[in-house]
Amino acid sequence: MSKCLSLIISLMLCINVFAQKNSTTIQGRVINEYSRTPIEFVSILIEGTTLGAISDSLGNFNISGVEHGIIKLRISSLGYKTLITPDYIISLKTPFIEIALEEDTKQLDGVTITAGPSTRKSESPVSLRIIELKDIEKMPGANRDISRIVRSYPGVSFSPIGYRNDLIVRGGGPAENRFFMDGIEIPNINHFSTQGASGGPVSIINSDLVRDINFYTGAFPANRGGALSSVMDFNLRDGNPQKSAFKATLGASEASFSGSGAITDKTTYLFSLRQSYLQLLFKVLGLPFLPNYIDGQFKVKSRLSTTNEITLLGLMGIDRMKLNMDYKKESAEYLLSYLPVIKQNTYTVGASYKHYNNHNIFSAYISTSRMENSNTKYIDNDESNPDKLRLKLNSFEQKSNMRAEYNYKLEQWNIRTGLETSYFHYHMDYNQLLTKGVYDKYITDLGRWMWGGFIMANFNSANNKFTSSFGIRVDGCDYNNMRNAFDHISPRVSMKYAINNNVSVAVGTGIYYQLPAYTSLGYKENGALINKELKYMKVAQITGGAEIRINEKLAFNTELFYKRYTNIPMSVVDDIPLACKGDDYGVVGNERLIPSSLGRAYGIEIMGNYNLSKGTDVTGSLTIFKSQYKKDKESDYINSAWDNGFILNLSAMKELPRQWMIGTKLSYIGGAPYTPYDIERSSLVQEWDKRGKAYLDYSQYNTLTRGNFYQLDVRVDKSWYFKKWMLGVYIDVQNITKSTLKEPDTPVSTGVIEDTSLPLSEQRYLFKYLKQESGTVVPTIGVTVEF
Repeated sequence: MSKCLSLIISLMLCINVFAQKNSTTIQGRVINEYSRTPIEFVSILIEGTTLGAISDSLGNFNISGVEHGIIKLRISSLGYKTLITPDYIISLKTPFIEIALEEDTKQLDGVTITAGPSTRKSESPVSLRIIELKDIEKMPGANRDISRIVRSYPGVSFSPIGYRNDLIVRGGGPAENRFFMDGIEIPNINHFSTQGASGGPVSIINSDLVRDINFYTGAFPANRGGALSSVMDFNLRDGNPQKSAFKATLGASEASFSGSGAITDKTTYLFSLRQSYLQLLFKVLGLPFLPNYIDGQFKVKSRLSTTNEITLLGLMGIDRMKLNMDYKKESAEYLLSYLPVIKQNTYTVGASYKHYNNHNIFSAYISTSRMENSNTKYIDNDESNPDKLRLKLNSFEQKSNMRAEYNYKLEQWNIRTGLETSYFHYHMDYNQLLTKGVYDKYITDLGRWMWGGFIMANFNSANNKFTSSFGIRVDGCDYNNMRNAFDHISPRVSMKYAINNNVSVAVGTGIYYQLPAYTSLGYKENGALINKELKYMKVAQITGGAEIRINEKLAFNTELFYKRYTNIPMSVVDDIPLACKGDDYGVVGNERLIPSSLGRAYGIEIMGNYNLSKGTDVTGSLTIFKSQYKKDKESDYINSAWDNGFILNLSAMKELPRQWMIGTKLSYIGGAPYTPYDIERSSLVQEWDKRGKAYLDYSQYNTLTRGNFYQLDVRVDKSWYFKKWMLGVYIDVQNITKSTLKEPDTPVSTGVIEDTSLPLSEQRYLFKYLKQESGTVVPTIGVTVEF
């Protein structure tokens, strides 16, 4: 590793000789947000500099001599609210920049719309973070993986156990999140996702295509249904209408190629293709499973006229995971004993239409998503013997959506209303070993309609000191007792008040519903659907907080939250809430369930940002929280699987001369509860052979606690700009201190039966115990070429 780094640094110094001048010209246009007409005589200024331009009669502008890097623009014009844009990456082929301004009839001094990490929209004045390009591109330890980037934000937990991307927000489970891309719902954001939940080892979304991300950890807008813990709303870039640009990246785990350009003078395109060789990295890390994937994305946007546009969008992932049978270390035996061979395909295709008419916007969306999942497992991984088949399942989930929204802008109000309908089809062909030669088998084909509607109103006072949002949503599904949408009324209210220019307070409250997983709705016993009592899961949440800006360089944000869960499915077999499962590969939810569990999560989040000087940012966040569930109203609360207690993140990034950047991040998280093993049950031959892993003693559920864990990540970036192309190199090292988390010793069958003279139902395997530790150094070296 040290020799490799020395070679890379030497090459970097040599390449400097050939690099060109570090500046370029950016072009763009300023338009009215609703009418889409150009705005003339607009002042465009690069934030923090005196460099800028004035738009012409067609709204166009050019700014020359702009240094390569990441910038923001300050846009101001008489009759419009001043706007500070999100980040733009300035390179040799910076995309054409189109900026939409909102009218301001009052034209009050100091009314500015700011895009950035502390942004609050009127629809969600609390619990919203806007993740911009700088964090997406340069966050240390994230390797440009969306699921890892959001870990730096308050309320988001992570697990050092296994190489996974489970999204755990404010003490909620990994199945409680929803994802949208340019307004179109996508089923998950990770390869090898857990069916019935989420997670997986790597993101399915190529960050090269992402403009920014609205990350809601509460106060979800009414047009985003089906979430209990978070909503992640991706905004993709538009294709470049003036020139084609391409980017190739070669990293430690994947190779990617993306492009942007114009098909006609009114139609642009954006695409990405990635091929992984993650199995090579996993071999280096010493992991017994070897994942491989291919993914692709595209976006085609056509301006039919000044006021009409249509967008086509697609997302595809092809996943194949095999077992590393050449890995002979004893510590891998446990994972090899139960992990299945996984084949998974994910697709989403959608289209949107928007019509702009003065102060109105009509939007229509149509899409379909499909996930195909296959898991196969043999005892001792002996695929040559059919009698050793332990698990074989083939399933798919397909959901088709239609949604229409109407957005009307008044002087101080913004009204949005909409209707949507969906149809999902769930199929499962399931074979699970019960005892030698006897299988639990069922086939499910479940199709159901869902429907919903919403109305929301956002208000901004004339002096912009008071902002509020009022919304209500209803949802229904023709699955047994969920048909009546008015049983699932979801009101929500948020308000923010600016005490002065430096201090503001905000509060938000609402009720949110989510349909149980398809795996739960479609589970069968003896050929019949068995979970007919399930209801929409429900959470009532209240959040309050304050923003304090000490000066131009230092700002703090703090929020208190409380969430109360009802109608949560409880596992009848394990006697624990289903919400505490879903952080492992395979399928969750396909078991007998009743909607009796309740839960609560509460805590405080503090985030601070300090701009020490130009190009130097220090950010810190601390979350202290509690997450608990109980199986019914009469029971006592117990700690949930996600109750880490605290999460601390500290990060710093520094821009250096000659296009160098260095960053570091420290993450420190409290130990999560865990449950001891049930050795009495696990050692039985019939029980072990069912799934090849030890059972937990749920009578002692989460009575023990793991130790705390910290991780230090470091990233170094360097870019060179030539006449017609750019070369970038980065080194990203996760857990550079090689911190480890000691886990309880894991019982594993030796394959030897203690007493073969006993009846089969009483025979037991002799066990051995394997030491388990999580945490390893993960170095990544990447090369990027833009042309």
